[in-house]
Amino acid sequence: MAEIRHRVGIKGNAAEIYQLLTTDAGLSRWWTTDTSGAGEVGSIIYFRFGDDGPRFEVIELIPDRLVRWRHHGELPKAWMGSEILFELSHDEKQTLVNFSHYNWHKADEFFAHCSTKWAIFMMSIKSCIESGRGQPYPDDIHIDFDE
Repeated sequence: MAEIRHRVGIKGNAAEIYQLLTTDAGLSRWWTTDTSGAGEVGSIIYFRFGDDGPRFEVIELIPDRLVRWRHHGELPKAWMGSEILFELSHDEKQTLVNFSHYNWHKADEFFAHCSTKWAIFMMSIKSCIESGRGQPYPDDIHIDFDE
């Protein structure tokens, strides 16, 4: 199984970042502006990128420390069975966000595309906290002409 991993240090507290990962308003500030369904464990979050997008079930929440989602549905097909994990920790200078998107069946071109896009969205979280403005879809950085 393949896994995407990123680590970003953010000048902000874990509670602020946790809110960005667990509420519709927060998620829409850094990933896609069309987000609904965020909530407690068992909730299904719908993320729309134009006409369609992925859904995730919230499977674990530890306030200000951990958020885990499981892909729910059939789009995109390559994400079926995958999970996303955000682990938050902090030191005296920053909050660290350790991100994983794991249980990919293969590391192909779509995997590489998603790895780059996840890095862009991790920087969007950083920007959200540090400057007050993220770059969610459709205003994200595009990495090819098919987006």
